[in-house]
Amino acid sequence: MTIALAASPAFDAIVPTANGYGSITTPALKAAMRNFSGGVSVITAGIGEERTGATVTSATALAVDPPTMIVNINRTSSTWPVIERYRHFCVNLLSREQQRVAERFSGVDGTKGAARYDGAEWIRLASGASALAGALAAIDCEVEEIIERHSHAIILGRVVAITAGTGEPIVYHNGRYGGVQF
Repeated sequence: MTIALAASPAFDAIVPTANGYGSITTPALKAAMRNFSGGVSVITAGIGEERTGATVTSATALAVDPPTMIVNINRTSSTWPVIERYRHFCVNLLSREQQRVAERFSGVDGTKGAARYDGAEWIRLASGASALAGALAAIDCEVEEIIERHSHAIILGRVVAITAGTGEPIVYHNGRYGGVQF
């Protein structure tokens, strides 16, 4: 398996302390986690002009029986209050060809709210959340439980609908998007 990564801005390395360990700081943890490659998903929530969403690598299945997803959303994110209000979200697993969608929902260009949906085709699933047409999968969830811990909300969602597509996944590693070749 080969992972090909796109170009990305340089990242400052953490300099070890005298005891050989980097300082335990937010930047140190972020630097360590950048070494982990993860699949890229867009979490969508809301309806109409109140739609928003976020690009994450922190979505996964908690259980298959009963079908349950888990996502972690920063509580300062514009997506958090919408998930909390609407009590739904959709995990859209992105393909390599959907990098622009990932970039748009990351907010790096300043795009917010419903404007993040521009330039792609969306459908509504059972919960009312938006699913990306052509995504590798769209997993529609109703919020089952929210655990607020530190900076994030850990959101458990009962799966109410699934759509599946085809393609190669996009991954995120060390601040860059890339693809996987088998």
